[in-house]
Amino acid sequence: MLIRAGYDIALTVQAPTPMVLMLEVHPDREPDLMTPQTPVFDPPVPAQRYLDGFGNRCTRVVVPVGTLRTSLSFVIADSGLPDRWMPGAREVPVADLPADCLVFLMGSRYCETDLLSSIAWSMFGHLAPGWGRVQAIVSFVHQHIRFDYQQARPTRTAHEAYQEGVGVCRDYAHLAVTLCRCMNIPARYCTGYLGDIGIPPVDYPMDFSAWFEVWLEGQWFTFDARHNMPRIGRIVMARGRDATDVALTTTFGPAVLSNFFVTTYEEIG
Repeated sequence: MLIRAGYDIALTVQAPTPMVLMLEVHPDREPDLMTPQTPVFDPPVPAQRYLDGFGNRCTRVVVPVGTLRTSLSFVIADSGLPDRWMPGAREVPVADLPADCLVFLMGSRYCETDLLSSIAWSMFGHLAPGWGRVQAIVSFVHQHIRFDYQQARPTRTAHEAYQEGVGVCRDYAHLAVTLCRCMNIPARYCTGYLGDIGIPPVDYPMDFSAWFEVWLEGQWFTFDARHNMPRIGRIVMARGRDATDVALTTTFGPAVLSNFFVTTYEEIG
């Protein structure tokens, strides 16, 4: 399967403003690219690409006074298979985890394990460790949070999402990640493209999506608390502890988002 994806985003500033963008396909998926992923900036600005501490592809620019438009379009090959499903996958004891998994057990900016630990153990502590426990967490979050774009808030944390019971995909991911960490299951936040491939079209504007991955049986598996079902055509851009680590754009000064358009669909013919 071939998928065409991309974005067209514009930001307006009143003074030269440094910015970091995390809008390219993750290096893990770069071998699947059928066309180059080369961001275009209008007006042209110098850009420096680098990998951050989590292995994500980042770009540094300085937004000049006025509006900077950045766009990207690419075609990527995909297996066309849904997210892997391995119901027998076992949890790995903390003492046996790889060292680089430990950071994904700890609390972070949007994932307050200290506030949700007792709640998590009261709800999921009686369940057998492994895939089934993770799926129980995913199902709970899916049912507990009501999706509502109008209620989106960039400062909402996992604990607040639990209390308020409303949010968008990042809130589903933050709460599920936090509950998994509370149960000593490494979980990392992911962002990327997820189109309406293999499902009936939904009545929402296309956007980037958030999901998460957990470490079971010595490998990372994808889970999605918002949709609570395996999906086709997921294209990861970045992974980290939470949305802080994988922000699409980070501006070091005031900026107004003046255009935002995302597309991802199966390329036919």
